[in-house]
Amino acid sequence: MRKNVLAFSCCALLSLMVMAQRSEYLLEKNWKFMKGEAPEAMKPEFDDRKWETVTVPHDWAIFGPFDRSNDLQEVAVTQNFEKKASVKTGRTGGLPYVGIGWYRIRFDAPVNQQTTLVFDGAMSEARVYVNGQEACFWPFGYNSFHCDVTGLLNKDGKNNTLAVRLENKPQSSRWYPGAGLYRNVRVVSTDKVHVPVWGTQLTTPHVSDEYVSVRLLTTIANDEERDIRIVTEIISPDGKVVATKDNTRKINHGQPFEQNFLVNAPCLWSPETPYLYKAVSKIYADGKQTDEYTTRFGIRSIEIIADKGFFLNGKHRKFQGVCNHHDLGPLGAAINVAALRRQLTILKDMGCDAIRTAHNMPAPELVQLCDEMGFMMMLEPFDEWDIAKCENGYHRYFNEWAERDMINMLHQFRNHPCVIMWSIGNEVPTQCSPVGYKVASFLQDICHREDPTRPVTCGMDQVTCDLANGFDAMIHAH
Repeated sequence: MRKNVLAFSCCALLSLMVMAQRSEYLLEKNWKFMKGEAPEAMKPEFDDRKWETVTVPHDWAIFGPFDRSNDLQEVAVTQNFEKKASVKTGRTGGLPYVGIGWYRIRFDAPVNQQTTLVFDGAMSEARVYVNGQEACFWPFGYNSFHCDVTGLLNKDGKNNTLAVRLENKPQSSRWYPGAGLYRNVRVVSTDKVHVPVWGTQLTTPHVSDEYVSVRLLTTIANDEERDIRIVTEIISPDGKVVATKDNTRKINHGQPFEQNFLVNAPCLWSPETPYLYKAVSKIYADGKQTDEYTTRFGIRSIEIIADKGFFLNGKHRKFQGVCNHHDLGPLGAAINVAALRRQLTILKDMGCDAIRTAHNMPAPELVQLCDEMGFMMMLEPFDEWDIAKCENGYHRYFNEWAERDMINMLHQFRNHPCVIMWSIGNEVPTQCSPVGYKVASFLQDICHREDPTRPVTCGMDQVTCDLANGFDAMIHAH
């Protein structure tokens, strides 16, 4: 186990247990930051001593200054049925979110292990470099992503240079998106045979007051036809082991390792009773323990019945919900768990029990808190698809990146009991395309393939289009 573990987030502790075979720490303090272009900044020998020292998560744009010229947009707002472009201002808060920013930091990693960098979100068009070499590119600023950097590290694992270039283009958002490394960055090191990032899928095929069946699928990286043994304990909300399985098998063709459990007299998750369980899995390859991975989950059933509505644990209920943008108002976009908890406490006090992530992937800390505090969630990834709302919006990347973005979101959040529904988009112009239903079907099918347990919807505002071209019927047929 690493001796210089710097810090852990609540999210990290809840999802990945630190073991001798697995270490994880946040890259928080002593980042160097500069707003503007620096073409040589990815090189280890680059001199960044004059750059600002910041702590990540960091939102460079919230510091201002406010200025009307920061977000002048000459556009026709199609959602408001505008046909002619006119000058708009204030749509993104008058904050200077447009531009390029660079971040640099040094980090260590164990030798002879797999090392992955996990970014909970980086706004936007992130280019990640390790020791001068590009490790990965991820354009969508709201999504979480990860890079395997094992082959880019220094031979002794010490003093590696991580550099990240981010760019927000003009007219890339309809609201304030934030800027920079505004969510957490972590270093994860594992044995070669390990559970990869978001590598489990846990479902509860049967739920009743008497008992629940639990199905756990665990992906194993680099098993190479070894005999893989997984010992998993299901731990109840009060810390007791309520079920155990010890299985050994070979894994073929990349299939996940399946284990099934029965839990008697389960404590059901609901907004009023947000009970949480854990599945703690120890991974062995050829008799040697190589990893330990914890999957937190809740036990609940969801069902939508035509002409009746939504049922949670067999009981009919209506959502008392809100649409919630990711930023924290005057605090900016940088993730702040205390501010999120305060926000959710206020919502709870006013009777709210549901949140729609309007209109992008949320921070993992928000989803963790909704699990713990009892909020049902509809997770929504996109504000536009292949047809633009904003000149430099996501439509530029949709065809190439939409499936990868969806898979990351689905794999990251499908084990959370608070997530009861996926939305594939918000009021997208594609809904009025004669073939828009094909795009919706493409996204909806990804949801059902990666997570067959939840319904899928879409935010639709053009009723005439939706009814006339079959868009609405295609969504609701599933």
